[in-house]
Amino acid sequence: MIKLALSDDILMKVDKPARYIGNEVNAVVKEKSKVDVRFAMCFPDVYEIGMSHQGIQILYGMFNSFEDTWCERVYSPWVDLDRIMREENIPLFALESQEPVKDFDFLGITIQYEMCYTNILQVLDLAQIPLKASERGDGWDYPIVIGGGPCTYNPEPIADFFDMFYIGEGETHYRKLLDVYKACRKEAKSRQEFLYKASKVPGMYVPSMYDVQYKEDGTIASFTPVKEGVPATVLKEIVMDVSDCYYPTKTVVPYIKATQDRVVLEIQRGCIRGCRFCQAGQIYRPVRERDVEKLKQYAVELLKNTGYEEISLSSLSSSDYSQLPELIDFLIEECNKRHTNISLPSLRIDAFSLDVMSKVQDVKKSSLTFAPEAGSQRLRDVINKGLTEEVILKGAALAFEGGWTKVKLYFMLGLPTETEEDIRGIAELSNKIAATFFETVPKEKRVNGKVQIVTSTSFFIPKPFTPFQWAKQFTKEEFIEKAHQTKRAIASQLNQKSIKYNYHEADVSVLEGVFARGDRKVADVILKAYEKGCMYDSWSEYFDNNKWLESFDECGVDIGFYTTRERDLDEIFPWDFIDCGVTKAFLKREWQKALGETVTPNCRMQCQGCGAMRFGGGVCFEVKN
Repeated sequence: MIKLALSDDILMKVDKPARYIGNEVNAVVKEKSKVDVRFAMCFPDVYEIGMSHQGIQILYGMFNSFEDTWCERVYSPWVDLDRIMREENIPLFALESQEPVKDFDFLGITIQYEMCYTNILQVLDLAQIPLKASERGDGWDYPIVIGGGPCTYNPEPIADFFDMFYIGEGETHYRKLLDVYKACRKEAKSRQEFLYKASKVPGMYVPSMYDVQYKEDGTIASFTPVKEGVPATVLKEIVMDVSDCYYPTKTVVPYIKATQDRVVLEIQRGCIRGCRFCQAGQIYRPVRERDVEKLKQYAVELLKNTGYEEISLSSLSSSDYSQLPELIDFLIEECNKRHTNISLPSLRIDAFSLDVMSKVQDVKKSSLTFAPEAGSQRLRDVINKGLTEEVILKGAALAFEGGWTKVKLYFMLGLPTETEEDIRGIAELSNKIAATFFETVPKEKRVNGKVQIVTSTSFFIPKPFTPFQWAKQFTKEEFIEKAHQTKRAIASQLNQKSIKYNYHEADVSVLEGVFARGDRKVADVILKAYEKGCMYDSWSEYFDNNKWLESFDECGVDIGFYTTRERDLDEIFPWDFIDCGVTKAFLKREWQKALGETVTPNCRMQCQGCGAMRFGGGVCFEVKN
């Protein structure tokens, strides 16, 4: 029987004690004496969010399939337990063994979004691990802190806090990395000797092995390895045969309701669409589909092994999965037998999708989501959305005819080349969709006699490895004025009573913009903000923008340098040492095509020579042959 790290008295004082006791269904417990490597897998946010992340479930299962490795989980303690752990000097512990994380070989932190950066410091601090990698010495007193996930495509703002990063998909070279670690420990090598050897493993980035020099204007002059043999460029890791790589069929099931409380079936990786604002669409190229027969097998096993009452398809664009009709037919039949629900996100709103959704959803309770992203056709062409107003309105009409009365619309404000006319277009398109309901549905068939349109706007944040990485971002004040313009425009529409409008917080968007394109100088700001008490910054009730502004001021770091500054086409970016598969020349061409309001066809229609063809497989393989 494993002894809990927290006493009954403490568990009775905190909200949702099940977050901290482990022993969930399908959790893996091994004998310490029979493993060589102990790996703590961390999601730096609250348990319910971390337990919803499919990437951790995949790596957790893969690591534990290795006989010599025991992988355990750790999440950010909620604010109530955080306070108690500091007061009583309780070190952060892993759920499975309930033992301190500081005694593990590795602490792996998945970094899914920029606003968790102070939570990374919380995890290190509570684990009693020095916050900066440079302060961990040359011995083995502390775990190797390794980061992974989409934010590692610009790891520089948090590079000071990590010993190393894994760039790309985790299924390829973790086994090799663990073997290098085991050999170094067996041969009594130092921590730095291991990091040097690790830097030569494909996909691994060790910040201490690189030197950054800056120009007088603050931009990067050079980024070079400090030791012979360390690669100047780190190529992302990618699994080309996703059908034959590891996939978990006995995922951990929490005691309490997680954010995504369902079986998740990843049907493909990558996206053919090429939206110019979307980082995922670039860094996960090329498209790779899982075999439909294997997906059927995984679905049956996952439902059996977890007891979940819902299954969801995971993909950047599920409608583009070539075997979707066959898979959905199978799932509908299987789920009907098991009285299980099906969730189908990321579907285009067309006749096929609506027919499918009418079979698997309760129409009275569901809402449909459209993401036009921009209000005018001109601006949708700029961002390469590949969606016309005609298609949007046709989809809305089909939905209303099918019985849907709730529609969610997602737009972005502050996109490159945006004008007041584009902003008015958001209100006008929302109004046209509401009008389509009244034109399509006879009075006698209208539920409650009305339609509900929820129009939401987020603020555009330029991301690395997108054509918009050169774009300027707007200030907080400019963002808020754009939101007010949108609100006024909606209020002037004929169907305004059918439209509800809300928008994202501008403060958070500006800060996220700094982190997205930041360099190593931003690390001091993150550390200062954490020392001031910043934590759970993605939670509005805990975000404190004043503390962040104070931190930037005290560190002498200019926010505008990372957000509103115009960038030269040939500037060296902090992330340029990473090869994500898509070339910088291609991104430049797409940026210039955006400024020229020129659309690029999707990958299945025409290969654009983005560079991902070098990996082979997927859509690139189909085009090439």
